[in-house]
Amino acid sequence: MANGQTAEVGTIGNEGVVGLPIMLGDERAPTSVYIQVPGAGLRMKATLFKKELERSASMRAVMLCYAHAFFNQVAQSAACNQFHSLEQRCCRWMLMTHDRMQSDEFLLTQEFLAMMLGVQRTGVSAAAGALQRAGLIRYKRGEVTIIDRHGLMKRSCECYGVSKREFDRLLGGRAVRTGRSGGM
Repeated sequence: MANGQTAEVGTIGNEGVVGLPIMLGDERAPTSVYIQVPGAGLRMKATLFKKELERSASMRAVMLCYAHAFFNQVAQSAACNQFHSLEQRCCRWMLMTHDRMQSDEFLLTQEFLAMMLGVQRTGVSAAAGALQRAGLIRYKRGEVTIIDRHGLMKRSCECYGVSKREFDRLLGGRAVRTGRSGGM
């Protein structure tokens, strides 16, 4: 926003890319991207990305499927922010992040999660505390550990499942977590 406030509208991890506007023919994206949790990524110049899209029909097809899945996620997030409780949205966000991580633990401050969800830090503190008391997560000094993924899924709203099914349908199961207990 003009005043510097931000809110999360989509989550990108090892299944996706930043820069969809470039793929769709624009020269730049009007939004910002935040790296929420530590990890590694690959970077490619926009001109090379465009050339590879022109050269490879299969790459173009996969990228279009990804763009469709990501658009669905953004739309679902907008609806979720309107209709669901902070605790449900917090569960959705943690599940989406967990899907994209290689670990049940990830670094996350309450301040950053509040920024991503577009709420006050005190609200995130209350929601995370409730999830911890329920035995679903462990939250300590900026580190989240998912203890009961299935329980988080039960406490989340339907938005997590809708987005996950669409990612899996459009990307052929590429977004499916493997080797995890309690996966969807």
